[in-house]
Amino acid sequence: MAGKWFEEFEVGQVFRHEIRKTVLEYENMLFSSLTYNPAQIHIDHDYASKTEFGRPLMNSVFTLGLVIGLSIQDTTLGTTVANLGMHETTFPRPVFSGDTIRTETTVLEVRESKSRPNQGIVKMEHVGYNQNDEVVCRTSRSALMLKRPA
Repeated sequence: MAGKWFEEFEVGQVFRHEIRKTVLEYENMLFSSLTYNPAQIHIDHDYASKTEFGRPLMNSVFTLGLVIGLSIQDTTLGTTVANLGMHETTFPRPVFSGDTIRTETTVLEVRESKSRPNQGIVKMEHVGYNQNDEVVCRTSRSALMLKRPA
């Protein structure tokens, strides 16, 4: 099991995730298409060339999913029951095709579940960085986690 059991999380614990990902234009087009997002800033090169960015932006929901996804192997793979929510999500800098994204996670809160004795809730902050170490995404995620089997 790659993920951590509820009991293995401690407030203040920091994970610097080893896996990084270079994002590609086709992923942006595919994600925007699959989620029915026709925003020109993501899929229209001519339109985007005339914006302050000069080129298409990666879809921010794709970026959010990637930042969390890069954390999974070290934290919640196989030990999560459910995501309970994302909170205070921000995108301070744009992400473009060709950027390489990495993630760091900090455990913010660990508490027992009041209704599920074999589970607990872990709140984590995930921060995504580009290849220049600039923050591109920040979110807090609450996850319902399994306790270690007896």
